[in-house]
Amino acid sequence: MKAILILGAGVMQGPVIQLARQKGYRVCVADGNDKAVHAKDADEFVHVDLKDKEALAAAAAGLPGLAGVMTAGTDFSASVAWVAEKLGLPGIPHETALDASDKARMRTRLAAAGVPVPSFAYGTIDDDPEKLAAGFVPGGLPVYPVVVKPVDNMGARGCRLVRKASELATAWKDAVSHSRSGRAIIEEYLDGPEFSLDAIVHSGTIHIRGIADRHIHFEPYFIEMGHTMPTAYGPEIVEAVVEVFKSGIRALGINRGAAKGDIKYTRKGAFVGEIAARLSGGYMSGWTYPHSSGIEPSAEAIDIACGVVPAEASPLRDWVCAERAFISIPGKVQEIRNLESAADIPGVTELFSRITPGDTVRFPVNNVEKCGNVIAAGPDRAQVESSAATAARSVLIRLQPGEPSTAAFLNMNGRSDQGLDEDWPPYAYGGISAMVLACMESMPDVFREKKPVASISIAPLQGINSEAVLDWQGRTVEQGLAAVQELTGVTIGLDGDLVL
Repeated sequence: MKAILILGAGVMQGPVIQLARQKGYRVCVADGNDKAVHAKDADEFVHVDLKDKEALAAAAAGLPGLAGVMTAGTDFSASVAWVAEKLGLPGIPHETALDASDKARMRTRLAAAGVPVPSFAYGTIDDDPEKLAAGFVPGGLPVYPVVVKPVDNMGARGCRLVRKASELATAWKDAVSHSRSGRAIIEEYLDGPEFSLDAIVHSGTIHIRGIADRHIHFEPYFIEMGHTMPTAYGPEIVEAVVEVFKSGIRALGINRGAAKGDIKYTRKGAFVGEIAARLSGGYMSGWTYPHSSGIEPSAEAIDIACGVVPAEASPLRDWVCAERAFISIPGKVQEIRNLESAADIPGVTELFSRITPGDTVRFPVNNVEKCGNVIAAGPDRAQVESSAATAARSVLIRLQPGEPSTAAFLNMNGRSDQGLDEDWPPYAYGGISAMVLACMESMPDVFREKKPVASISIAPLQGINSEAVLDWQGRTVEQGLAAVQELTGVTIGLDGDLVL
């Protein structure tokens, strides 16, 4: 029986592991975490650090009948290429994989080939980021905003929008600390919508497997609170985005396997944000692409990794698929409610909770700090997006009382250690009306008190139910108050022994 080696045994690798078994392969899985969720699903599990290329190659050499090696949703495509090159397996050259893994190398190679990328410079902790920023701007003076990120990480770890000079030093230090090689990149900020694309590449042809709109929030960080596929943008923009993605794939030399791209569209046209030599994470390649089109890009990537030309695949349906995240403010989780009822909302296909009671959570500054994700699919875009958003905001996370991190966030004390002096933490209802704000500010903290306190009420505020502003999770003020009632039993009105 032929075998395949899959790097990673986490949630994102689950579909690949399952599909490889369905194809009849003996599935060998490597991961540095021997308790990874899908380690038990492998025919053979190899406990090895995925950064240790020599150890991976040695382990792979001992696997009988090994036909190929691959990954999906990890940033270890260079490790895949190293093993394939050492053992003479199908794949791209290791140097090509490095170009597609290291943002400094990627930008340099793409720019040399004439592929549109933002202006950039890179360096280490010993470099002055302000001088680097000045170096790529005509006139020699930094023009803000700029983006700072590590050259070799994923999930927006260490990635930040720098809006003025006073934020730059802290952002640079943070980005370097998140880099395995100790390097960071500073680049021109591109204002415009962002798209995620996956492609399968074989026989000299690039097959696009889907285009998703990314929903990015919480400046100065880049937190993807969801994505929707297919894109809602028109053909002119889509064609420009696809063409730049394909040009980047060719320029990097990814001539077989998979490619994942993040492409920005601006008033100047489309630009490459990132291209990786692998299938995407974020529930895209394993869930939203197959739900939307019926095509399994993971199955095609398995074939190519093992030297098999995949069958020509045409979309089986034209559905919409939406992924939405749910998050928390900082603290320690006491209780999670409504997971089952959220999963039962019509149109919801999957719900992934990444937290359990007792876990420490924080307001996300990268995409691995979210608490969970919901996926919905169906033929009607409005209904699918509504189902995903409703399910995400119906999950209620209650925190243990008395945690200093919770109090610090609510008291707006989360700025100094992040080099920020404005807009962080973000206000839950930043656009609330002046009328309601005046009403809130005119009321004492405790409206009425009787002794002893047997019941608590929240005093109604004039106009509160008509407020159109939404919180971080997309709840109206009225929905937020309803959540408080569900979790605590307090009522809205003036009838409590203690009225807030």
